[in-house]
Amino acid sequence: MLTIPGPQSRAGMTRRSWLQIGGLALGGMALPDILRAEAKNGESNPAKGVIMVLLPGGPTHLDSFDLKPDAPAEIRGEFRPIATNVPGIDICEHMPRLAGMMDKVALIRSLVGFRDDHNTHWCSTGWESHPPMDSSPIVPGFPAGDWPSMGAVLSRALGPRVTGVPPCVDLTPVDADARFILRTPPGQPGYLGVAHAGFEAQAVDRRNIMLDGVDLTRLSDRRAMLASFDNYRRDVDVRGTADDIDQYQRQAIEMLTSSRLANALDLSREDARVRRRYGLDREHADERGGRTHLDQFLLARRVIEAGARCVTLAFSRYPFGRVLRGDHNWDWHRDLYPEARMALPLLDHGLASLIEDLDQRDLLKDIAVVVWGEFGRTPRINANGGRDHWPRVCSALVAGGGMRCGQVLGSTNRWGEEPRTRPVHFREVFATLYQRMGIDVATTQFTDLSGRPQFLVGEHRPMPELVS
Repeated sequence: MLTIPGPQSRAGMTRRSWLQIGGLALGGMALPDILRAEAKNGESNPAKGVIMVLLPGGPTHLDSFDLKPDAPAEIRGEFRPIATNVPGIDICEHMPRLAGMMDKVALIRSLVGFRDDHNTHWCSTGWESHPPMDSSPIVPGFPAGDWPSMGAVLSRALGPRVTGVPPCVDLTPVDADARFILRTPPGQPGYLGVAHAGFEAQAVDRRNIMLDGVDLTRLSDRRAMLASFDNYRRDVDVRGTADDIDQYQRQAIEMLTSSRLANALDLSREDARVRRRYGLDREHADERGGRTHLDQFLLARRVIEAGARCVTLAFSRYPFGRVLRGDHNWDWHRDLYPEARMALPLLDHGLASLIEDLDQRDLLKDIAVVVWGEFGRTPRINANGGRDHWPRVCSALVAGGGMRCGQVLGSTNRWGEEPRTRPVHFREVFATLYQRMGIDVATTQFTDLSGRPQFLVGEHRPMPELVS
């Protein structure tokens, strides 16, 4: 079924949710085949894709990757560090699988650049400045059209890797609760325009991604399709140009005539042993309206392997975004330790499975992984047994993509209040990931909607500790 929005279907339509796409016969190369073909053609970008894992709500650095066992009890909390397979690096006792593969991971313990606001804008774009958003005030300094997400930049700079697969795919939910806690769509196009917006995979029913009763010869004739797009053209984001719309239409037709994305989003095609690795072979207890989303990690691997350049997902203990039903994701102002005892092992399971899976498929050197949230948590535990917002420092994790792993970058002071050594700004991490994708941040510029050229990360540059 090819669904083009008509007069009755326009209300509430998101940029990427208007289309139900084709599920045709299985076919096409996997990413290793694509990489071999590119090598023959002389393409040599050191990395081929990025998976970004958002931990919305503000993960606690002091109870995960930067424990302070010698601090007073009201600072150190209830968890203890365990040794990893890299001498001298310890992490939380509730993440043993990650501890066993720390040689494949780099920890950043001195990440800065936050604001005290539940907004993942800086995680998705690298920039703190933004227009006013729901529950977030305007932060001056943004360009006309707002900053583009990493996925939008990769789309604009590099284009699609594989015909029929959008360069940027967003796996996070698109319901009201999710938007409330994220504020920023992880694949927002900003001033780059709607043609580079992330494809919102959750906006379509993966069980109903199919093309039925439409002749492919007819689809190949774009002139015969233009009338069907008239309503969509009128509803396109006001920031889109005619070129944006034409490119958007072309991408839509390519998805309709390819089975690659539809197959990637169909977990029933995955080997049972791999599903078991990700914990999908057993039931997880219902709570707050659903079960944990461990499947997002496997979907991310499948979509990046299918040919996307950037895949984003948001992970928390139970179904992401249900803040209005009592699930505050990683925003633990109270009862931190009961929550963390459940959430950290799930993160450990999903993230370690993803890294292990990429490594065993010989993809980890080509696919970068970054994990972070919008800020850290207060060093002192409050009267409710939780930690409050702390925008002065946090931890992050990176892996793969040809980066130097098995190390810790930066440190915090004795109570984890602020960086002690090597403060790392969000945009330095962005600069590093762009560099791994073959984009020179010192010279690459794109024009915002006022006609002004913009650098991707300002004056920040790739981190020599990771790339030299």
